[in-house]
Amino acid sequence: MKIFKYSLVLLLLLLSGCTGSKSKKSGPAYFYLNQNRNLSSVGRTILVELSNDSAYPKVSSDVTDALYEAIQKKQLFGINVVRKNDPAWRNLQLDNFTGYSLDQLSAIHKTLKAEAVLRGTITRYEPYPHLILGLRLELLDLKDGQLLWALEQIWDADDKNTQDRVKDFYDKTIIPFGDGLEKGLGVVSSLKFFKFIAYETAETLQHK
Repeated sequence: MKIFKYSLVLLLLLLSGCTGSKSKKSGPAYFYLNQNRNLSSVGRTILVELSNDSAYPKVSSDVTDALYEAIQKKQLFGINVVRKNDPAWRNLQLDNFTGYSLDQLSAIHKTLKAEAVLRGTITRYEPYPHLILGLRLELLDLKDGQLLWALEQIWDADDKNTQDRVKDFYDKTIIPFGDGLEKGLGVVSSLKFFKFIAYETAETLQHK
């Protein structure tokens, strides 16, 4: 049996009722967070380099790096990245993004000595005329296949709400004393935009 097919992601998110804040400058609105699990107790987690549905291959590595850094800063659980050039990627069939079987989850658990796996897909990336990035992510317990967290979101740098949140992020977290031009790079520099997106994504991993 395949675990948590992507075609069911949005349905689960809507049925769960566990979504982000609806405030004016809210972050991701469509995510699922298991109310019965504290992710700080998950243990070592494997982040699988993201699959990529866009026409830009390098974005997989860049967004994976940004997510790794942002999640590591949260210090909820230990996290390591498995890249596409890692033998484990092929041996464990980590590219099967339509769903892992229970046997696969067990093999990942034993081989990589991890308790959970974080995997996902870049559903959309457009560097121009303005930056757009879409993500679909899920965190699975390797022991029983239980869904711990999931997110599906598109960030559009042309959206005023997104622009305001990017500015807030760089005002408060990265370069509080930087000038306006430097802070404005958050919506024109892909790497800075990815850092902001990774930060917002990581923020959804904890109960408010």
